[in-house]
Amino acid sequence: MTSTTPLAGFAELYERHYEAVFRAALRVTGRASDAEDVLQTVFLRVLARGGAVEDVTLPGAYFRRAAVNAAVDVLRRRELHAESAYDDEAHVAVQSPFLLKERLRRAVAALDSEDASLFLLRHVEGLSIEELAGMFALEKNNVAVRLHRIRRRLQTEMQR
Repeated sequence: MTSTTPLAGFAELYERHYEAVFRAALRVTGRASDAEDVLQTVFLRVLARGGAVEDVTLPGAYFRRAAVNAAVDVLRRRELHAESAYDDEAHVAVQSPFLLKERLRRAVAALDSEDASLFLLRHVEGLSIEELAGMFALEKNNVAVRLHRIRRRLQTEMQR
């Protein structure tokens, strides 16, 4: 039996999951440069822990969640530094899809981290209620109720 070095194990994890991390981050942030930053952040964190993802039965889900969490951090920094292309005086009756996406990104950045992750993993990454329940150690009904409340908060925020 051959033993793999931690670095070889890390390289294998990277090869298997880097595309999913990048795509998830790009969908959340809307910018390739931010997605690259998220990719680097996620895998540097794994490397700092020795290049392994311990106690994870579904590494794909782990990496998507890590990507979403890091992408939300990017959105919050962007909001903090007013790096958004959204213009607050855009009171046009019909807004472009780009402006709507930016408003949604701002609203998601205002959520607490777990709520932002739940929403993005469900509605951007397409995870099922069952998968989210397992990932967050919640009952399926609790996940559904939280998602409903999160959508209502986002809708309220988008109407401001």
